[in-house]
Amino acid sequence: MLLHRHANSDTWSGGRLGESQVRGWLAAADVIIGGSRPWDIRVNDPRFYRRVLMRGSLGLGEAWMDGWWNCPRLDAFFLRVISARAHDHVERWTSLWPRALNALVNLQSGGRAWTVGKRHYDVGDDLFARMLDRRMLYSCAYWRNAGDLDLAQQAKLDLIFDKLDLQPGMQTLDIGCGWGGAARYAAERHGVEVVGVTVSANQARWAEKACTGLPVRILLADYRELPRLAPGPYDRIWSIGMFEHVGLKNYRRFLRLVAAMLTENGAFLLHTIGRNTPVNHNDPWIQKYIFPNSVIPAASQISSGYEPYFVMEDWHNLGIHYDRTLMEWHRRTEAAWPELADRYDERFRRMWHFYLLASAGAFRARQLHLWQILLSRHGLKQGFSRQGAF
Repeated sequence: MLLHRHANSDTWSGGRLGESQVRGWLAAADVIIGGSRPWDIRVNDPRFYRRVLMRGSLGLGEAWMDGWWNCPRLDAFFLRVISARAHDHVERWTSLWPRALNALVNLQSGGRAWTVGKRHYDVGDDLFARMLDRRMLYSCAYWRNAGDLDLAQQAKLDLIFDKLDLQPGMQTLDIGCGWGGAARYAAERHGVEVVGVTVSANQARWAEKACTGLPVRILLADYRELPRLAPGPYDRIWSIGMFEHVGLKNYRRFLRLVAAMLTENGAFLLHTIGRNTPVNHNDPWIQKYIFPNSVIPAASQISSGYEPYFVMEDWHNLGIHYDRTLMEWHRRTEAAWPELADRYDERFRRMWHFYLLASAGAFRARQLHLWQILLSRHGLKQGFSRQGAF
């Protein structure tokens, strides 16, 4: 039977384009369009079906931003969709171009390194100040014995610096220092000297102010500039939530650079989001709207990068803690929205809502993880300690 498209419509003879396919995929994930459960969705615009069919996750996210569909609990929706791999039906072909582009081009080159700073981290300190804890730590917290976000983020820093065995007088480097919270805490609590580096102008200004009077130096620079600007050597180096911006083509270079800046007895802690299977590209919606030129590494991609230079001392999965962290960030953002609405429009609010809750669902489904990987140059003679596995 020939299908004829009506002018200015996404309706074809025989029904809306893609509706039966999308309904079927979602039903397999126990999501019902028009259902009454928190994870069921309501479609407000019939163009939703074609957009999802043709553009996959990018179309799903953009349709949400445009108000074409709603869901009471996006985190629960994504838990089911991801667990059932319902998105695989579309992603097989909608990811062809991202895969090819990342294979051909180094999207995380030195020239592109500044893009994520300008488009994400510089979006507005007022937003991040209301969403994050008092130290402005924008990475997974550690909730094992913590009842609120401030304590959970401090516990995360204690866990990291316990593993690194920071001692007074050590020379340390924080690659991707953010708003300076970890650098300040290390200097205040452990008496170390810190060099922090970020590609965000807003973060650098905030960090400099936050660390005033402490032995902390903040650099607005790409990590590739460190051998020239601050070569060390360093007794300890850490990188918290920055490796996601390094890119597959640069893992070996990044880890070789870190090893070269460490002392012979030095150690490095890498705190990064990870995924189950190796890919060379990020989710298209996240890439376009949240973290441009980013990619989440698989364990094999990280290990192949560090094996020539490091001994792996410990690999700790804290992914269950990121679900709770993201849900708390979402709660705080929603509570503060009356104060933010004058600067950020409703489409931005829906975008941010989608980002935080889709990410929470991905961690809950165990598609994404949070790894802390402790590496040493030649093996830590004294070993290390950690505050428990979970």
